[in-house]
Amino acid sequence: MSDYLVKAIAFDGKVRAYATRTTEMVNEATKRQDTWPTASAALGRAMTAATMMGAMLKGDEKITVKIEGDGPIGHILVDTNAKGETRGYVKNPHVHFDLNAQGKLDVARAVGRSGQLSVVKDLGLRDFFTGNVPLISGELGEDFTYYFVTSEQIPSAVGVGVLVNPDHSILASGGFILQMMPGAGNEIIESIEKRIGEIPPISKLIEAGKTPEEILQESVGRENLKILDKMNVKFSCTCSKQRFENAIISLGTEEIQAMINEEGKAETRCHFCNETYLFSKEELEGLLAEANKKEKI
Repeated sequence: MSDYLVKAIAFDGKVRAYATRTTEMVNEATKRQDTWPTASAALGRAMTAATMMGAMLKGDEKITVKIEGDGPIGHILVDTNAKGETRGYVKNPHVHFDLNAQGKLDVARAVGRSGQLSVVKDLGLRDFFTGNVPLISGELGEDFTYYFVTSEQIPSAVGVGVLVNPDHSILASGGFILQMMPGAGNEIIESIEKRIGEIPPISKLIEAGKTPEEILQESVGRENLKILDKMNVKFSCTCSKQRFENAIISLGTEEIQAMINEEGKAETRCHFCNETYLFSKEELEGLLAEANKKEKI
């Protein structure tokens, strides 16, 4: 099964629902960054939640999620858009612990239980929308739930999970978001809470071969669900040599001249995909000329 996401409504539009399988996406990110299992689970959960948030956007709108906890993995950064294209990285990829008391990868210990989750939405307007909330558990599902309730005032339930193979590849990854719209009364909320409490963890559902549609059926009931749309999701990095050229030019003539004098070349690496871009002395001299033109304007 390839990765994809479904958008749906339930209970006659009183609940908005999203579910996704992100196994291949997360496997690509973790392979590129050589993450260890606990770091992989943290990054995968963040990428999965952000991908579903991106699906709430439209057109060329984009979203950036940053998780800054006090745990050893440092910050997690995820970029995604309305087209299901997501990239993410964790600052310290080589973090792993024994399983926690529940027999799961100890994501909270890796992320930390103190810090903040921030969301920046680029909606194509002059100003970006920014929301910040403190971390409440470090498990990330609960933290994204708290974000929606606190920053966007939308009662929500967020479930994200990642299973990692012994060889550090991703066995299963996915998630769901259920959001209560106006008119969702206590009866609907209690029904959903009961179902979510009884179903297996989201990663186990993915591992068992459950599709995103079936995950939502388990969460809200088949009879209450109406699928609206389906879209592919994937790991996608927007880096390029041109982007790094622009970044080097922005450093200014003094910094570029220092690169030429000291090394005679430059090497840059993308945090997200680990792609390396090399710049020869001749290329740096060309960028120096461009920087010099800009400084004279």
